[in-house]
Amino acid sequence: MNKHIFLIGMMGCGKSTIGRRLSALLNAAFIDLDDAIAVHEGRTIPEIFAASGDAGFRVCETAALRRACEAPPCVVATGGGIVTREENIALMRAHGLVVWLNRPLEDMIADVRQDTRPNLAGDKEERMRTLFAAREALYRKAAHLEFDNRLPAPKSAARLAQQLQEMEWS
Repeated sequence: MNKHIFLIGMMGCGKSTIGRRLSALLNAAFIDLDDAIAVHEGRTIPEIFAASGDAGFRVCETAALRRACEAPPCVVATGGGIVTREENIALMRAHGLVVWLNRPLEDMIADVRQDTRPNLAGDKEERMRTLFAAREALYRKAAHLEFDNRLPAPKSAARLAQQLQEMEWS
């Protein structure tokens, strides 16, 4: 790989799961941006949201994305809201290939645990539908490639790796 592969999409679309598998298949390093933020900040994501709100978290997220862009080329699983800042879209597109892991919203709603997602307070299903409606156009705008992630994780990761190899990206 000579550039990063950034995985974007809603929470529950498989960014972390597919990202780990994809990095192994491509023999590349893997960065989970939420994990990197938590380590750098010394707090969990829910703690950052509680103390600084969404706006404060987004500042931490952009800083973590900048650090990831400076690392050697790797697979990066981003947070679902990374596309809400134009600066982040520009950074990802300038430093690599942006892949939107698109998955049926009903599947994502079923798989996401509300207790670990600070921005899903209240009615989880309504909140995810609202977030998806607000972000779908941003995912389309940011992505170089839209990947249909309906298969089980091992098959999806293998299919994405093959697609990237055919594009001569990996």
